[in-house]
Amino acid sequence: RNIVLNNPRKRNALSLSMLQSLREDLLHDVKSKDLRVIIISAEGPVFCSGHDLKELSSEDDVKHHSQVFEICAEVMTLIQKLPVPVIAKVNGLATAAGCQLVASCDIAVASEKSQFATPGVNIGLFCSTPAVALGRSLPRKVALEMLFTGEPLSAQEALMHGLVSKVVPEDKLEEETMKISKKICESSKSILALGKATFYRQMTQDLDTAYKMTTQVMVDNLTLRDGQEGIEAFIQKRKPVWSH
Repeated sequence: RNIVLNNPRKRNALSLSMLQSLREDLLHDVKSKDLRVIIISAEGPVFCSGHDLKELSSEDDVKHHSQVFEICAEVMTLIQKLPVPVIAKVNGLATAAGCQLVASCDIAVASEKSQFATPGVNIGLFCSTPAVALGRSLPRKVALEMLFTGEPLSAQEALMHGLVSKVVPEDKLEEETMKISKKICESSKSILALGKATFYRQMTQDLDTAYKMTTQVMVDNLTLRDGQEGIEAFIQKRKPVWSH
């Protein structure tokens, strides 16, 4: 499924209504066997500029401000809870909560002209929530330099530090994203869902706990119908037929 941020006039800002739509689109038909991968892209030269600052002025009350940040955190964590891989397809600038969105996706493919920044410090609103995703994607000193200075990372720097998975020329962005998506679609949805959930769970655990938990998951994986089918197909030298 393709989700397109489509408010280029507002630099695809994550207004309350944009965040609500994004949550709705991410959750739509998520249990369907046909949904295998979600791609988030955007119209215009800015992938996403982060929060709509007009909504964060003193004209709105604290309750509204809380609502904006709460739903934003919900959307960012939801991406990792979904049973299918989520790919950010970035062609342009991603700043603040827009940079957080890229960092929160499972995979990110960016064009060479893309840039990534957390410039909140420059307007007196430190990017503390984007820092959660950033600090978990990048080495600490790189994340902190971005957060303290607001200076952008180029696409190549973002790749070097692990914020994105791949950087390609702009005219190859669609092709590369589709290549990854098609490869994902060749696998069993149930096996991928198990793998994704387990990956994020073990990342927060210490080494011994992580191995204990994942050992059990491997055993459980073998009891799944597609786990058995995959191994049988390999032994019989045939293509597996997934039931998902």
